[in-house]
Amino acid sequence: MKKIVLIILVASVMVLPNLAFAQVLGGSSIPSTVNTPRDDVFDHIHTEFKKPVPYSPIRQADVIYSKRVWQIIDFREKINQPFYYPLKDHLRWKSFMSVIYSAVKSGELTAYDSFVDDEFTSPMSVSQVEELLAGTEKSQAQYDEDNNYVGEKIIHVGQFEISEVKKLKIKEIWYFDKQKSQMQVRVLGLCPVWEYFDVDTQVARSRDMFWIYFPEARYVLARAEVFNRKNGAERRTYDDIFWKRMFSSYVYKEENVYDRLVSQYALGMEALIESERIKNDLFEMEQNMWEY
Repeated sequence: MKKIVLIILVASVMVLPNLAFAQVLGGSSIPSTVNTPRDDVFDHIHTEFKKPVPYSPIRQADVIYSKRVWQIIDFREKINQPFYYPLKDHLRWKSFMSVIYSAVKSGELTAYDSFVDDEFTSPMSVSQVEELLAGTEKSQAQYDEDNNYVGEKIIHVGQFEISEVKKLKIKEIWYFDKQKSQMQVRVLGLCPVWEYFDVDTQVARSRDMFWIYFPEARYVLARAEVFNRKNGAERRTYDDIFWKRMFSSYVYKEENVYDRLVSQYALGMEALIESERIKNDLFEMEQNMWEY
């Protein structure tokens, strides 16, 4: 019996050092047959299995005021640049659109048709999403070095590129919880805006790609790291960015009886002023609930 125990201990000592260096791509410490060097001083396992912070329960009777607001996050603003970069995926660091698009193609997230509505009523299949972003097939004449016609080649015009997504629409609801006596906000949906150049008309265009239900997307975003400019050891996730409101945005629509956009009754500087007015109204609503 003692010999059996001794043999097991010796075998364990010989196996453990090998397991310490057996890491999957991404720097995880989980044993794997893939043997890669660790690109850091520690194993990045805190976000690999991270789950989003659950929403606190709320009753309908506790909500005494609510308003739906639609905003746009422009990735070209400095504070929003962590959404846009990197243009090429790293081991653990990917752009926001790369994370979302990969999850949609794998079936982990459901895309909803933005041409129908923004209320998540028309789910799209993976093939529909790929067809939407594949562009149009066109035949192009091919010639040899002597300018002799050699045949036709099928090319794709207007094919989707992740780097062409520079804006993100968010649909959220602001509400006042009388139990907590504070104004709170929850994001309901996300819609990437695809900006591309139309070769046929020679005009720059933009289109809403699809809507993503945010509570479903939180489980994907909580595992996706975001670059931190000030501290590389503190890797935030995209879910943290939305949870802590660490982005800049402007309102392009508020809930109204006409169901119209801000751009339909205000342009240029007036539209920006109207956007700030809507935000200020939400702030003042909370202040007016208090008595001093």
